[in-house]
Amino acid sequence: MNFQLHPRLQQDCISLGRFDLCRLLMMNDSQYPWFILVPEIADMTELYQLTQAQRELFMAESCYLAEQLAQLFNADKMNIANIGNMVAQLHIHHIVRYQTDIAWPAPVWGKFSAVPYTDAQSTDRINQLKAQLGAKLQLIE
Repeated sequence: MNFQLHPRLQQDCISLGRFDLCRLLMMNDSQYPWFILVPEIADMTELYQLTQAQRELFMAESCYLAEQLAQLFNADKMNIANIGNMVAQLHIHHIVRYQTDIAWPAPVWGKFSAVPYTDAQSTDRINQLKAQLGAKLQLIE
C-alpha cells in the first residue's frame, strides 16, 4: 500500500516539503510555531514498527528540525510529542514554546481554538523555515 497522509493532517496542516524519510507539515495555527513530521511509510502507527534504520533517520530528522526551530524562533522550550490518539498515523509534533505564549505552561492541546494563518503570515512563516532548513528540505510541488 502506498503512503497517504491522514485526512485530519491534510485538513489541519500546510504541507511544506520532505526530508529523506518524513514529510514536513505546518499546523495551521498562528498562535505557535508548530510543525509535524510524518514518516512517508504506509500503515505506520507506532515508532517501534519502523526498522532500526528508519528509527535512526526519524530521530535524526526530528532532532535537526527541533534544533533549527529553536534557533529560528528563539524558543524558550521545544515541545516534541508523539501521541496519536486522534490521528493514529505515526507523526511527531514540534512546537516552539515561549513563557509568554497563551497556553504556557500547559500543553497546547485543547486549550484554545486554532487561529489560522492569514495568507501573508503563512507565506512569511514558510519562507523563514525554508531559508533556515535550506537544501535538507525538498519542496513539494
